[in-house]
Amino acid sequence: MIECIFTIDYEIYGNGQGSLKELVYEPTQKLMGIFNKAKAKIVIFVEVAELEKIEASGTDSAINDVKYQVQELYKQGHEIDLHLHPQWYNARWKNGSWELDYSEYNLCTLPEDRIVQIIDRAISYFRAVLGLTDFTPLSFRAGNWLFQPTRTAANVLAEQGIKVDSSVFKGGLQHQHNLDYRRSLQNGNYWRFSNDVNVPDPHGSLLELPIYTQMVPFWKMLTTKRVNIQRKTAPAASTEKNHNGGRRLQRVMDFMRFQYPLKLDFCRMTIDELTRMVETVIKVDQQDPTSFRPIVAIGHTKDLVDFETVESFLSYLDRKGIAVSTFEDVYGRCVSIE
Repeated sequence: MIECIFTIDYEIYGNGQGSLKELVYEPTQKLMGIFNKAKAKIVIFVEVAELEKIEASGTDSAINDVKYQVQELYKQGHEIDLHLHPQWYNARWKNGSWELDYSEYNLCTLPEDRIVQIIDRAISYFRAVLGLTDFTPLSFRAGNWLFQPTRTAANVLAEQGIKVDSSVFKGGLQHQHNLDYRRSLQNGNYWRFSNDVNVPDPHGSLLELPIYTQMVPFWKMLTTKRVNIQRKTAPAASTEKNHNGGRRLQRVMDFMRFQYPLKLDFCRMTIDELTRMVETVIKVDQQDPTSFRPIVAIGHTKDLVDFETVESFLSYLDRKGIAVSTFEDVYGRCVSIE
């Protein structure tokens, strides 16, 4: 049985560039209308660190609209979850732009007490925005999908009451940040883990529901739509890499392999790409209809410009009898099936 979980990272560019109104608020308003019309729910991964810093500095007048929008999303029954780029917490607003602390780029490489401090702070701000003193997000997604080394961060998240991670994309590889999710290609549709997010552990405290990928030749990534979005984000991305001491050679090495993981990205893919990918899952499901197959789609508010494709994809899933769910919907079934 297949169910599709739409997730979207609710954020401006990773280096602090861009306006909340254009990159977060306005695209999400349109997306809310589409999902509400379809009577479907979406998972919103709210990047709370950037929102807290922007609010404290008063650098973007749309912050109150964004906070209200998060409240409305929650009231309407959409799932609100935690997304973090920890480089924001020591950020400074200087000469009209943000200077982020890239020494804290990967949450998992920080000392345990710093990880605890960051997660505590993020959840506290979440509770303040929602006006709910007992709110705890069910799920987490790491900034730039960096959830290695896993053990310490996973323990802190579990202690805070978080139960699900959705940072992994099977086959992922980033030499610069020592991210390697290739081993997870051997895993099932979801799994519990503890010390290493790649390695299933039936006694692990967190459940991994990975972003759905298929391994494809690299040239299949070079569609017109994807390239155009990449060009739009290139100035911000290059600035971020420069601050991180990024090496162009390492990025080239990420792509120098016969196959590359194509994420189920409803912002960057065409409707034909999306449906072809799901048709592959349907064929597998027909051969083994007893297995539960939650497939996680990803998007970013900053990439969200093609709303017609989102509507078409939702219609396609409805015609195929594939339910649109959330992590809250599927968590109990994943745990009980295990």
